Amino acid sequence: MSTTTSDMAMTLAKPIPSNASLKPPGADHSAPSDERVRRISPWRALLNRPELGSIAATILVFIFFGVFAGNSGMFNLDGIMNWSQVAAYLGIIAVGACLLMIAGEFDLSLGSMIGFAGMMMAVPSMFFGWPMWLAVLFAFGGCMALGWLNGYLVMRTKLPSFIVTLAFMFILRGLTIVLSTQFAGSTIVSGVGDKIAQDPITHALFQGTALQGLFTWMAHAGIIDKLPSGEPVVAGLPKVLLWWALVACGAGFVLSKTRFGNWIFTVGGDANAAKNVGVPVRRVKISLFVLTAFCACLFAVLQVSDVGSAASDRGLQKEFEAIIAAVIGGALLTGGYGSVLGACFGALIFGVVQIGISYTNVNSDWYRVVLGAMLLLAVLFNHYIRSRATTGK
Repeated sequence: MSTTTSDMAMTLAKPIPSNASLKPPGADHSAPSDERVRRISPWRALLNRPELGSIAATILVFIFFGVFAGNSGMFNLDGIMNWSQVAAYLGIIAVGACLLMIAGEFDLSLGSMIGFAGMMMAVPSMFFGWPMWLAVLFAFGGCMALGWLNGYLVMRTKLPSFIVTLAFMFILRGLTIVLSTQFAGSTIVSGVGDKIAQDPITHALFQGTALQGLFTWMAHAGIIDKLPSGEPVVAGLPKVLLWWALVACGAGFVLSKTRFGNWIFTVGGDANAAKNVGVPVRRVKISLFVLTAFCACLFAVLQVSDVGSAASDRGLQKEFEAIIAAVIGGALLTGGYGSVLGACFGALIFGVVQIGISYTNVNSDWYRVVLGAMLLLAVLFNHYIRSRATTGK
């Protein structure tokens, strides 16, 4: 008995190897035991992507117009440039609206800011003799200061951003009309495009097209069509497309690869919890209001450079279109969820539908009906996808 007891004691005293498993011999050693690190199926990972709905909708829209407008020239190079420019203009402000919505806020003054920014660069340059580059800087500075004021009032007063920015929507629209009528005697200030063309800085950054040499070479090489004069049917790549790509790539990088991007999702999910763990909620939200104002001013500068004039009615209802594009792209109205890529696809859908209707036999008056239907379907689809993703079904 003593020998047996001694052997048992020696056996229990032996150290257990660190890599030894305490599971039964027949257990699966490869399966993780922690619920937090379980493997997610590819289908559920796809459902978790905010831009899923907008990508699917984009494919359906292209199929529709490919069937009903495929031979109308819509998908020729000049047709592509037409609807891509519309998408690019909207895409610039949709990116700013998307980031702000992910943070749980809205900016309804976005459209009025576009008209006001155009007047801020037109009036000083046309009536006070400012150089155009200085007038453009003045417009950007003024708009970003107004964006800061919007964010500051929202955070300081704790009022809903819907109310604060709604007030600024009327204030800025009224100021735009006052400025235009006071200085120009009408709601349009003409001749701004000529002054931009005379300024090498603003002309190089905002006006006309880029890569003209490449398009000329492709026309002579027979890659793209050319006019009877020998010039390419498309002179170059519109600069608004380059700015859209720059803004979208920059915002996408910040949102997905930086700590500030994590803060945006956190404050949109639960601002109080974010504040308790040290996230600077006020700084994050005010910064996004400033970014939204910057995007609105960039829209205005590019539009004035393209059209050649500033008008008090520019940007009308663009705030709603930007929000719709962000929602179609997967952003939730409650905040904490969204995607820059999805917002860009939402803007692309807008551009294709708005221009594509004119290539079909459908009455263009149905454009707003289609947009409203897309918004409703996008909200229902995103709600369904989020419900499936969060329940794991």
